[in-house]
Amino acid sequence: MIDQLTAELAAIRQQRRVARWRRYYRSRLDRFRAEIVALRRAGATLAEIVAWLRKRRCKVVCSTISRYLARLPEV
Repeated sequence: MIDQLTAELAAIRQQRRVARWRRYYRSRLDRFRAEIVALRRAGATLAEIVAWLRKRRCKVVCSTISRYLARLPEV
C-alpha cells in the first residue's frame, strides 16, 4: 500500500514539475540583436537604443532592452 502511494506521489510530482517548466519564446529584439550590441558597444544609452528601435517600428522600453542585454553573452 505504501509503495503504491509513493509511486503515485512520484507521478504527481513529475506532472507538477512538467507544468512548472517555462516556455521561452523568441524576443522581438532578436531581429535586431547585432545592431543593438553594436550600438551598446559604441556607447549608446538605453534610451537611444529605444529611439533607434522605434524608427524601425519596434516599440519597447528601456527595461526590456536592459534585461535583453543582460541575457546576451557578448555584452
